[in-house]
Amino acid sequence: MSRTLVIGNKNYSSWSLRPWLVLSVGEVPFEELRIPLDQPQTKAEILRHSPSGKVPCLIENERDAVETIWDSLAIAEMVNERHLNRRLWPADARQRSRARAVTAEMHSGFAALRTHMPMDIRGRYTAAGATAQQRVDVAADIARIHAIWSECLQLSGGPFLFGTFSIADAFYAPVVTRFRTYGVALPKPLAAYSAAVFALPAMRRWVAAAEAETESLNYG
Repeated sequence: MSRTLVIGNKNYSSWSLRPWLVLSVGEVPFEELRIPLDQPQTKAEILRHSPSGKVPCLIENERDAVETIWDSLAIAEMVNERHLNRRLWPADARQRSRARAVTAEMHSGFAALRTHMPMDIRGRYTAAGATAQQRVDVAADIARIHAIWSECLQLSGGPFLFGTFSIADAFYAPVVTRFRTYGVALPKPLAAYSAAVFALPAMRRWVAAAEAETESLNYG
């Protein structure tokens, strides 16, 4: 079987980071195909692999059967179920439901944070971050994320949201980078959680690759 994850720039593509972390932390072998975003040929290149014209997209090829999955949460769910014996969700049913709920909330929500604090791992925009945090919608998004992290860590004891690394952590990993980029203050338990995410070997590899990229999309 061959497996390819189609991604965008590691510095900017928050959606790509999530399934990449699931595969990497889970030690599921895969190749990555990186397509730089916002270039004249970007859309056409992505459409060669992803029917939605967006990244990420996972392509699994087993003999003559080719399966394409083009949504980050669907990729994470498939990889966890098919290749990881479901271990990236909590074993406890109630905690598993909570983990799915907070993951789905991130997957579909927090539009203000995404708009005014786009992922830019290399960037440091504390002034822009301070301005963004004065917006009611951005402040509400940040407060909600703080509440989610605090509640989950209090229940689990950390170091990750549900004790061990889960799909939920993969989905909040881009937020961890945003909070650093834009200078969002974190109380001590949440700062420790952020440090735990950054300390993951897979996350360190992603960050190092992002810092080595040369494209500049001026998202910050």
